[in-house]
Amino acid sequence: MAVDWRSDRIGSALRGENPAVLRRLASGFAVIGDVQFLPGYALLLVDDPGVRRLSDLPKAKRLSFLSDMDRLGEAVERACRRLDPAFRRVNLEILGNTDPFLHAHVWPRYDWEPASLVGGPVWLYPREHRSAEEFGLGPQHDPLRNAIGSELDRLDS
Repeated sequence: MAVDWRSDRIGSALRGENPAVLRRLASGFAVIGDVQFLPGYALLLVDDPGVRRLSDLPKAKRLSFLSDMDRLGEAVERACRRLDPAFRRVNLEILGNTDPFLHAHVWPRYDWEPASLVGGPVWLYPREHRSAEEFGLGPQHDPLRNAIGSELDRLDS
């Protein structure tokens, strides 16, 4: 029985089996989030599953990861601004409290978000909302995936 790519996100990306991968970057993989309650949510996954924190990387690779995080953030911003006039900003986070491997969250934020939530971290959204099936990644997100991928390509040239 095949292992679900979600249980080995980095390994599946390295093998070319992770369907969430948008692009291979210098330090890892730009991926679209499994849930899209904030359309455009993306992550940067380090390319070594043994790396648990930013400080585990040698200085040059650490700077490369931060540069890739910035590039992904800018790509998400450009794509979301073009696709939704209510786009507000991008928030970048490196947390690592749940998944043990180094990764960065790229959260687009919108003016249509509830006033009680738009000014705070996305983690204030109720868990049941953040994981609702209606926001699960699917073919309906292909235009968003393509837009972010195209912006990553433009930023690379």
